[in-house]
Amino acid sequence: MPTVVVHCTAAAVTDRGRKRPANEDAFGFSVEQGVYVVCDGMGGAAAGEIASSLAVDETMRLLTGRDGSRSLLDDAEDAVAAANRSIYSRAQRSRNLRGMGTTLVALLVEDGRAWMVNVGDSRGYRMRGSQFEQITLDHSLIDEQVRLGHLSRAEALRSPLRNVITRALGTQSSVTADAFELEIASGDLFLLCSDGLTRELSDEKIAALLDPALPPAELCKRLRDAANYAGGNDNITCLLVRAEG
Repeated sequence: MPTVVVHCTAAAVTDRGRKRPANEDAFGFSVEQGVYVVCDGMGGAAAGEIASSLAVDETMRLLTGRDGSRSLLDDAEDAVAAANRSIYSRAQRSRNLRGMGTTLVALLVEDGRAWMVNVGDSRGYRMRGSQFEQITLDHSLIDEQVRLGHLSRAEALRSPLRNVITRALGTQSSVTADAFELEIASGDLFLLCSDGLTRELSDEKIAALLDPALPPAELCKRLRDAANYAGGNDNITCLLVRAEG
C-alpha cells in the first residue's frame, strides 16, 4: 500500500527556448492547496500567451478557492470549463485573438490521492522508483493514429503533422478534459510539461535526468538545459512535484 503522503515540494521553470521569439507557455502552482498547472498557448501575435495565462489564472483561482463541499474532480472539471469559456469569450471579442487556444495539464493532490487532468498534448508523468510512465494521453492527430494502430511510433516521430492537436482550451465553446485518478506514494515524482520538452527529449532521456537525490528546482533546470541543448525548438516548461512521507 502507498505510504501516506503528508507533504509535497515543487518547483517549475519556463524558458523561451532557442528558436521562438516569445514564450507562450504558462504555469502556476500552490503546494498548500495541492494545485499544479502547465499550459502551452497557441495563436498569432500574443494570442497564445494570452490564452495560456488566462487558463492558468482561472484554473488556479477556482481550485485554490474551493470550499471542499464538492469532489475534487467535479471542481477540476468545472475549472477547466470556466477557463475554456474565458478564453473563448475573449477571442470572440477581438478579431486579432480569434482561434487562440491552449493546452492544459494539471495535477491535483488531496488526502494522499491525486487527479491528473489534461486537454491537448502537454503531458503528465509519474516516476515511482525506476518506473517512469506517462499518465496522460496526448490529444494530437498523430498520437491518436498511433493508439488506433494506423501509425507506428517511429512513423509518428517523422510525421509532418506532429504539431496538430485535436483538443484545446478556447478554440470551441466547450471542451472535455481527460481525468486520471492516482494513488500517491512517498517518493513519487510527478512531471507536468509542455511539448517543448518532450519533442526534444525521449521519455528515456527524461527519466535518466530525474536523479532522486536532487531537489525539484535543480531537476527542472537540468531538463530545461537538456531540451535547449537538443535544439530548443519550442518553449520549454517543466513543473515537478515530489511527494514526501
